[in-house]
Amino acid sequence: MDIQRLENIRKAKELDAILITDQYNMRYITGYRGEGMLFYTAYNKYILTDSRYTEQVEKECEGYECVDIESVGYGKTLSKLISRDIRKLGFENNSISYKVYAGLKNCLTDISFMELDEEIDKLRMIKDDEEIENLRTAEGIGDAAFSHILKYLKPGISEKDIALELEYFMKKNGAEGLSFDTIAASGKNSSMPHAIPTDKMIENGDFITMDFGCIYQGYCSDMTRTVGIGKLSGMQESVYDIVLKAQLTAMEAIKPGMMCNEIDKIARNIIRDAGYGNCFGHGLGHSVGLFIHENPRFSPKCNTVLEPGMVITVEPGIYLPGQFGVRIEDLIVVTESGYMNLTASEKNLIIV
Repeated sequence: MDIQRLENIRKAKELDAILITDQYNMRYITGYRGEGMLFYTAYNKYILTDSRYTEQVEKECEGYECVDIESVGYGKTLSKLISRDIRKLGFENNSISYKVYAGLKNCLTDISFMELDEEIDKLRMIKDDEEIENLRTAEGIGDAAFSHILKYLKPGISEKDIALELEYFMKKNGAEGLSFDTIAASGKNSSMPHAIPTDKMIENGDFITMDFGCIYQGYCSDMTRTVGIGKLSGMQESVYDIVLKAQLTAMEAIKPGMMCNEIDKIARNIIRDAGYGNCFGHGLGHSVGLFIHENPRFSPKCNTVLEPGMVITVEPGIYLPGQFGVRIEDLIVVTESGYMNLTASEKNLIIV
């Protein structure tokens, strides 16, 4: 990242220095993947950490001075670095524990702490070409995992086995980790949007919803597919078609200048008009990057205007407690004229 963007925030907020504690923001700004804090002033750039990571900082962070906090901790170390002309310190109030904050305040008694809210997070909202390529590669691993799992699914396989097979395949095929805990929910369990895989065996007549993603070069993928096992009911097929229509219609409207809540409303209205308005409780989607849930989001509360380079999921769902659920999720990039879908997997109803 161009450090000038951080300097622009410092100037705009009339700050003397900025303290970064969010690990994803620190990686985005510096390239550093370990623990610690970034202390930035107009004249100096420090990464504070302990002896476990000092060598790593030297390898990953050219242009940053590494400061070992040793046994004294972050507060006392910062007090030694702060010069007399630093009086206003911006900090990430959304990503710091009260204990750490209290410790810093206790050591930096002459400093005014200014809350930055989501100002630093916003630096990551627009992805550049390299970031998009990493996201595309991660999503491609997910696509391959979905193709693989279709050959694995059959009655008598447990939800836990399905989740494990997806995770194993992704890691064997280039993933450095998982974006989040894999969801594999079948039958009645699929009515829970964030169900935890169980020992339940999939059966004929089940829907199985699989929500999974992996990490490549630090960047996350995210996709969901719902698959039928054996013969489905007419109601199941109807609900699936409604969810798919909601997703496709909302995606057709994605372009720069649209507000996030407008895209959410398109999908939500289709589901409502079909009689399932109370069965779609979550937002239509969330941004994805170094972290799996970033901003902006497709939700009724988000009025952020779409811009090229934003990467967001589109994932409508209908959940009928005690019966079944359906969710379909793709990962898209907002382009100059519309959107580009990073997810290639089939989403017309598949029955195995």
